[in-house]
Amino acid sequence: MANTVQNAKDTASHVADKAKDVASTAMDKTREVASSVADKTKDMAGRAGQKADDMAGRAGSALESAASTVRDNAPGGMLGSAAHKVADTLEGGGRYLREEGLTGMAEDLTDMVRRNPIPALLLGLGVGFLLARALSSNS
Repeated sequence: MANTVQNAKDTASHVADKAKDVASTAMDKTREVASSVADKTKDMAGRAGQKADDMAGRAGSALESAASTVRDNAPGGMLGSAAHKVADTLEGGGRYLREEGLTGMAEDLTDMVRRNPIPALLLGLGVGFLLARALSSNS
């Protein structure tokens, strides 16, 4: 009888050890899968960010080209002076977009909000109010 009890204890201990091993293996595999998914998500986000920056660069180049066209076709006199100022602004905006991309713009916006939190909050409230009015008038 003592031998049977000991065999039962040994079997129970062996089954418990196996269960621990299976649980440990399952946890390790879960961690591996989660890590793999996280890595793939980071890669996809990085590629999407790069594509957005590339598109911003192309838009910046287009703005610079438009500035050149405005300059080339500007009339003389006061209207020509205004056209040159518009061209300078387009060129500056295009250069900024091309050099900074959306990533740089987002960083600059974040810095601006940190430096000026109250005006940023008021601007956000104003835009929200205007959007709410526009959406409610469409209903």
